[in-house]
Amino acid sequence: MGAYLIKRLLLFVPTLVIISWVAFGLSLLAPGDPVMGLCADQGILIEGEYQRCARQYGYDLPPFYFSLSPAAYPDTLHRIQPQYRRHMLRDLIAQTGNWPDISVYDQQLEDVLKTAMTMPDSLNRQQKIDVNQTLRDLRVAFKPGQVDYLLARLDSMALFSAYSAYLTGKTGELLRQWDRIKMQATPTLLIQPDWKWYGTANRYHRWMAGLVTGDFGTSFKDKRPVGSKLRPALFWTLCLNLSAFALALLLAIPIGVYSALRKGGRMDRFFTVTLFGLYSLPRFWVATILVVFFTSTTYGGWLDWFPSIGLGTVAADASGWERFWVRASHMLLPVLCQTYGLLAFFARQMRGAMLEVIRQDYIRTARAKGLKEEVVVWRHAFRNALFPIITVLSALFPASIAGSVVLEVIFAIPGMGMLTYDAIFAADWPVVFSVLILGALLTMLGIWVSDLLYGIADPRIRLGRGDRN
Repeated sequence: MGAYLIKRLLLFVPTLVIISWVAFGLSLLAPGDPVMGLCADQGILIEGEYQRCARQYGYDLPPFYFSLSPAAYPDTLHRIQPQYRRHMLRDLIAQTGNWPDISVYDQQLEDVLKTAMTMPDSLNRQQKIDVNQTLRDLRVAFKPGQVDYLLARLDSMALFSAYSAYLTGKTGELLRQWDRIKMQATPTLLIQPDWKWYGTANRYHRWMAGLVTGDFGTSFKDKRPVGSKLRPALFWTLCLNLSAFALALLLAIPIGVYSALRKGGRMDRFFTVTLFGLYSLPRFWVATILVVFFTSTTYGGWLDWFPSIGLGTVAADASGWERFWVRASHMLLPVLCQTYGLLAFFARQMRGAMLEVIRQDYIRTARAKGLKEEVVVWRHAFRNALFPIITVLSALFPASIAGSVVLEVIFAIPGMGMLTYDAIFAADWPVVFSVLILGALLTMLGIWVSDLLYGIADPRIRLGRGDRN
């Protein structure tokens, strides 16, 4: 069995690698500029700071070990900063395939932009604003018609504005270079594949190396390490969900076994109706009702049984016991709200599994041998009926680690669900994709643990030896 479990662990490695490719690929498609998210104060980066930040966090590196792209694209495109400039150049290449002339056009445009920044305000401030706005539009323009219009407008400003002395000649060179791009287009390079190898100096390698060492990156929102945000959130999510799992199983197992042994009886019908009723209640509705009616005096002072939402306030010098009771009193309602759905589900699974097992021949044989009913039920039938529960647990445990967004937001529990919710709305993508990777890892761990529990539940199973007799 040990060899089988080790083999399963090794099989998880390629699975985790594939999941990391998916997560990293999605991070590349995420909206926004990661360099601006990491380093910009109030959305502004002074000259040179963008390049410094990109180098610091590895955003000046190629995305992966290699790339397969049309031959028109250079192997140094990833070094061009900022991101909007790189995107504009990529779009221009996609239309003309003429990278040599596009690179010259890009440098000339940068030269005009720097010149426009140094023009004095004293001549005509509004004209300077118009020139800079046209250049900013030109920096992101890639459609030929749009570029033609903006270049013609810029050339007109160079001739008739108060800043003609600064722009004359430069805009003419820019116009001629743009015409050269169109006339010397090389569309054949866009259909010619080209393999580019970058080695380990790439963003994916750096990202994976960080994950292996526990470095999940830096949050865009508050510039904190993502790991320092995940640890407390994971702790509170585990407290909530493991408590709910334990309570649900403690109640569901005896209810399920009792209902199966007395199928069709009064108590079986009572449990069936009650459990289906609980399972049909939406958690967000129940959570809202509990908060509204049982945490305040709004609908009567006698209903104020529980503390308000959140985790409560604990004094800095409070003892561990005091901290526990304050936190536990605030976690009671969320745990109950999480438990009732799990209780209904587990109890029905347990009942169905027991009904299947007690019909087996070996159960009738055990009873015919004169064994006590308790021994037949709990030693022979119950252990084999655990397999569906183990399977369900292996699937639900990783989902519970990801956190219950609804419950954690309603009860203001700072767990994984609330962290992910806040990160999505704040476009804090390092946190979002770290939760994705962590969820995938825990899913594989849940499957591995379920294999272990199968062997514990039924000693006849000899995993890894090729027989299940």
